[in-house]
Amino acid sequence: MSLTARDGRDWTPDYLTSIDAKKCIGCGRCFKVCGRGVMALKGINEDGELVDLDDDDEIEKKIMVLNDQGACIGCGACARVCPANCQVHVSAPAEAA
Repeated sequence: MSLTARDGRDWTPDYLTSIDAKKCIGCGRCFKVCGRGVMALKGINEDGELVDLDDDDEIEKKIMVLNDQGACIGCGACARVCPANCQVHVSAPAEAA
């Protein structure tokens, strides 16, 4: 799917589809630039389970996870600020002719 920006340039959205938990450093930069609630900061406990940050005192690591994937508009702001390159984005499928 190709869209048009306000000035007439072609633009193809790249939607966030996953976040690699092994690469993510939990810095929160992507969360801060996304005003749509697509991601959420979670903790990983000593058993490797995802937990809310306030639910467990034994958090080993913080990571970003997808919270509402359908809210992503494909702007790519999160990818531009990610220092760990841990996100996977997919272009919108082309429209049928």
